[in-house]
Amino acid sequence: MRALLSAVCCFFLFQVVSAQNSPDCRTAIPVCADAPILGTTDGGGDIDDFDPEVITQTGCLEKGSVSSANIENNTGWFVFRAGTNGQIGFDIESLPVNPGSPITAEWDFALYGPFDETSNENFCTIIGDGSAQPIRCNYEYNETNFTGIGINPIDGREGAPFVKGSQNTYDEWLNVTAGEVYYLYINNYNTNFDDEPEDFILTFTGTSVDEDQDNALDCTLRDQFLGFDIVACEGDPDIVLSALNSPVGPSISNIVWELDADDDGTYETVLATGAGQTELTVSSPNSGRYRVTIESTFGTTVTDDILITFYGTPELDEVRIIDDFVNSDQTDPYNIEIVPVGDGNYEYAINDGEFQDDPIFYDVPPGVNTVVINDKNGCGITEPIEFLVVGYPKFFTPNGDTYYDTWSVFGLEELTNPVVYIFDRYGKLLKQLDTNLGWDGTFNGRDMPSSDYWFRLDYERDDDGIVVATQVRRHFSLVR
Repeated sequence: MRALLSAVCCFFLFQVVSAQNSPDCRTAIPVCADAPILGTTDGGGDIDDFDPEVITQTGCLEKGSVSSANIENNTGWFVFRAGTNGQIGFDIESLPVNPGSPITAEWDFALYGPFDETSNENFCTIIGDGSAQPIRCNYEYNETNFTGIGINPIDGREGAPFVKGSQNTYDEWLNVTAGEVYYLYINNYNTNFDDEPEDFILTFTGTSVDEDQDNALDCTLRDQFLGFDIVACEGDPDIVLSALNSPVGPSISNIVWELDADDDGTYETVLATGAGQTELTVSSPNSGRYRVTIESTFGTTVTDDILITFYGTPELDEVRIIDDFVNSDQTDPYNIEIVPVGDGNYEYAINDGEFQDDPIFYDVPPGVNTVVINDKNGCGITEPIEFLVVGYPKFFTPNGDTYYDTWSVFGLEELTNPVVYIFDRYGKLLKQLDTNLGWDGTFNGRDMPSSDYWFRLDYERDDDGIVVATQVRRHFSLVR
């Protein structure tokens, strides 16, 4: 273990007498390397960060043999930001429940990252759904009561890539770049957990820490003691914000919690005041920016704010047809825009295709299509919703297999006074259509040959309140 500078001794004393605990990823505790951190787990937690019905294995962590257990069992979450380039590691040391009692905790860990704060991703969502896998992970039995990244301080065993059954409780060093964000998940997989909180000491190590303990990890992140902004789903369990994770710890003379519901810079509501108001419970769907101001017994004041946004299941407002026979003069290709209700982190797919972030789709098939909207934060997905693009297919195959056996203008009923005339390549009129029954590829009972055919569509369009006679001339192919 390294010696601490005298300048941080007071903070160290606070850390070792005030254990920090956040059992949920979305309220992960920001930490840095300037002092050991006393952490604890108490079996609590508002949400399953890993859906036990879906995620049974992530990295090296696995769902246990106990039917009621899952990957997340008696856990703590921390987040840190690299302050310099270099090598980072950490030690997780088991502590007894009571002084002199046997150590019963069995600590495992998983480290996720690196994450980029400018990406606008919800890091806890992609961790929880398995999109982000651990870059370091260990659940071997801790014979020395230590686990972590780097070198075991008891037996000097150096960390290595995780191999199940290796009995090495340490993983290899982590090389970081300044500005990268990492989430550390610490798990006490003790199946006989009896609700007695169990403590550990988290100490950061590595050459970066040896060279510059105060800056190896960005300690300004700790000023964001309420954590990163939270995106949650309507109906999710309550979110509990804690003032005890602030740099002043329990040395509190007064606390004020406020709400800026519109996130416009005006905190219009005082939610709670008093030294005993160390926690604030935020319930769905009360989105807004929450701020806490803490006055310490030493006369100092610290403050932090956090934006909490609750999203509901996506809803479709409309499918805006940009280009088709009804909405523009461009009649090929057909383009559309998906317009959801409200703001959200959505992705879109049409006709069972791949999802895309862009709500605009180009070259959409004419006729009836389907759209699906997915909330990327895991708040739900719509059922397929149909929409109509008025246009014509470029070919048809009248071979009796029930697929593309006739040709017509899809959505003809959406037009005003439509009439379709079909011609052969020499201009001979073969068929007149004013319904969607379509042309079967015959003339006077005879099959027409494979070739290109022409059509003319006459209809009336409402152009800003003025009825305009409109005519479209195009060609299509008959394929036998």
